Amino acid sequence: MLGGFQGLLSMALIGRLYYLGVIESGQYKMLAEENRISLRFLAPERGEIFDRAGRLMATNRRDYRIFLVPEQTSDVEATLNSLGQMIALSDSQTRRLLDRIRRQRSFQPVSVAENLDWKTFAKVNVASIKLPGVQPDAGRTRFYPDGRATSHVVGYVGPVTKEDVKDDPIFHIPGVKIGRAGLEATFDLALRGQAGTSRFEVNAYGRVVRELTRQEGEVGQTLTLTIDLELQKYAVERLAEKSAAAVVMDVENGDILVQASTPAFDSNQFNLGFSQEDWNALVQDPRKPLINKCLASQYPPGSTFKMIVALAALEAGVVSSSETVLCTGEHELGNRIFHCWKKNGHGRLSMTDAIGQSCDIYFYTIARRVGIAKIAAMARRFGFGEAHSIGLGGQAKGLVPDKVWKMANYGERWQIGETLIIGIGQGALLTTPLQLALMTARIANGGKQIRPRLVQALGTEPFPSARRPEMGINQRHLDLVRTGMIKTMKAGGTAFRSRIANRQYSMAGKTGTSQVRRITAAEREAGLEKLSQRPWEERDHALFVGYAPIDSPKYAVAVLVEHGGGGSAVAAPIARDILKKTMDIDPVESVAAGVVSLGAIKSSSSKG
Repeated sequence: MLGGFQGLLSMALIGRLYYLGVIESGQYKMLAEENRISLRFLAPERGEIFDRAGRLMATNRRDYRIFLVPEQTSDVEATLNSLGQMIALSDSQTRRLLDRIRRQRSFQPVSVAENLDWKTFAKVNVASIKLPGVQPDAGRTRFYPDGRATSHVVGYVGPVTKEDVKDDPIFHIPGVKIGRAGLEATFDLALRGQAGTSRFEVNAYGRVVRELTRQEGEVGQTLTLTIDLELQKYAVERLAEKSAAAVVMDVENGDILVQASTPAFDSNQFNLGFSQEDWNALVQDPRKPLINKCLASQYPPGSTFKMIVALAALEAGVVSSSETVLCTGEHELGNRIFHCWKKNGHGRLSMTDAIGQSCDIYFYTIARRVGIAKIAAMARRFGFGEAHSIGLGGQAKGLVPDKVWKMANYGERWQIGETLIIGIGQGALLTTPLQLALMTARIANGGKQIRPRLVQALGTEPFPSARRPEMGINQRHLDLVRTGMIKTMKAGGTAFRSRIANRQYSMAGKTGTSQVRRITAAEREAGLEKLSQRPWEERDHALFVGYAPIDSPKYAVAVLVEHGGGGSAVAAPIARDILKKTMDIDPVESVAAGVVSLGAIKSSSSKG
């Protein structure tokens, strides 16, 4: 019996050994192989961003960085302390790293430091032999050659957070960054590319012995914009750190050539990291450098809106081109007096003269006749009150108020006095600089319903311009409005001092000054010049819209300077200089003729 029991036990043992060694040999061989072979995802090269002439706006450069694999070191804190003696890790950085290590799996590498100089990187490389788990790496990082001039358009990248979707292998690559703002965020999926893989052999201590196979990632797609980089940089420089915005648009197809918002920030700083002091200065700046004022900020358009009121009145037939209105400086409505900016009035004015001299009394009169419904309808036809799809998020719609809006939001009836205020671009009416540029372009091109476009192509796939249907505006009415805008730049016009003397470059335009607070009777008696003594945040906004050349319009511009004062004194000279520079460069014709700057040629050469 004992012998039989021993025989059965031996047979069971032999059977088990056979099962493990023969039948399941493939499975256990694979498991053993996985202990010896490690798989690592490789970050792909992020797609580059170019301006319309092929000049680089976002690219990639070498990044010397340090990773730490927690499970490969017996004392994480001691290892970080040792690294801190070479790469200057602060106590707060060390605490954040330890907290991150505790929250994630121990086999996943953690980014300890990025953007190191070569000397520091070499020092860590030498010391890494005695620091288990430390992995020096020479990767790639995002770089913006003109980070401050293009920050609000291109945006920036940032590290992956736990809130991000984790279904893409790229999210598991240590140190990888994804689009966080601007076009970097909108087109992140296309720009980031596809992750590659590397299979390598490791020893018992987890150190890499040799790489077995490597499959490089798929480079992200390129993005080509309508922006002209040279003109963009000039506009940012001309705005000169004012709290301001400027938009230049091709009147024929809606291409945005300039979208400048100041003060700006350096996109590279989000990649390199901020000190607490620098970050506080950025977020506490009353000029709000993080906000794209071209799209996300809303302002009363002031007198730049008077062309819309004129077109609404002409279409409704409540005013004729030859009719004149007497401006005495005051307009009565019940027991309230509405004032013109010119204290003693302009006298009798036709519509074109009223636009040229920006007479408030004229537009109070015709706005009262036409009514808010027709004014609001005309405003919407010219692109007000809607966000335009150009690839950038955070875009404000603006506001075109009317009777329905007021009843829905305040439960009150619309008052005639409100129509008068809207007639000069004040009150609840709100627009963005992009909308003002679009309005001007549609007036300049004869009433074609162009749409703004910021992206020309993604990879080799072009983004075609939208159709240009006619808006149904009477051409004689548009001619009258354009004549008024020409008179703005002539003798007697509000922007005469900002005219372009060169007839070839001659421009038409309209000044605007929008109040941020109501002027009291006492302040009016004291004189408008007293406004300059107010705190900055209580001063008027300065605006100007225009187009050029007059005979054959090609480019439209809108400039806004927050709390800048008068549109004729502040915004008009800036717009003139930007328009003149635009016509000097002539970006539409330059690209069409295949003219590329030396900078673009160098960029292409460096890629090759």
